[in-house]
Amino acid sequence: MMATLVSERTDQPWLRRLYLPAYHIGEAADYAGIAPQTVAAWHKGEKKFLEKDDKASLSYMQLIEVAVVAAFRKMGVPLKNIRATRDYARSTLKFEFPFATLRFRENAKHLYLDSNEIEGISPGSVVQTDSGGQLAWETVIGRLREFDYEEKYDGLALKWHLAGRSSPVLIDPRIAFGTPAVKGVPTWIIKGRWDAGESDSDIAEDFDLDKTHVREALKFEGVVPGGRRESLVH
Repeated sequence: MMATLVSERTDQPWLRRLYLPAYHIGEAADYAGIAPQTVAAWHKGEKKFLEKDDKASLSYMQLIEVAVVAAFRKMGVPLKNIRATRDYARSTLKFEFPFATLRFRENAKHLYLDSNEIEGISPGSVVQTDSGGQLAWETVIGRLREFDYEEKYDGLALKWHLAGRSSPVLIDPRIAFGTPAVKGVPTWIIKGRWDAGESDSDIAEDFDLDKTHVREALKFEGVVPGGRRESLVH
């Protein structure tokens, strides 16, 4: 598969990390805004998924797909329909993780509707040709707009603006081993300095950041109101 070819490239060693376990189920659920049980259910039975519930980890590629699954679930689409879409997209796009590619974003609606023609899979009730269905699709497309895709690497989503494009918080597998970061500084490090009693001005000066960057990192970490931990799905 194309994913195997990408991971075997030697000019960019970080590419191999895209397929190595790096994110616990809880982290993936937190970032995507979805229940951990849904993340586990989505990967149940997959060979590359570690079945030890309390220590299971996902790769970066799996993490990106979880984000798309979260958007589908927000639409009310059953997991079996999402799997049908993923399997159909795999065969159509010839990629192991189709949800993490630009080609899927460009063909998402078409691929989903076609996959629901597969025998034994009932169409998702929210995906119709009326205006309500169009609005529902904005949920998926909106999530896909959070990613930056790079044609150089087969159109892979290599930056996730997981707090929205207005926020400087990014997940980029090439930076800080894929942990959420602001201008290359992991948000957990900024939080640790804040918890130790340092001011946002001192933290900003030490890491050559703007204070707004520090505040956005703290917001993401749930330290200030409006952070991700206030909106977790339980």
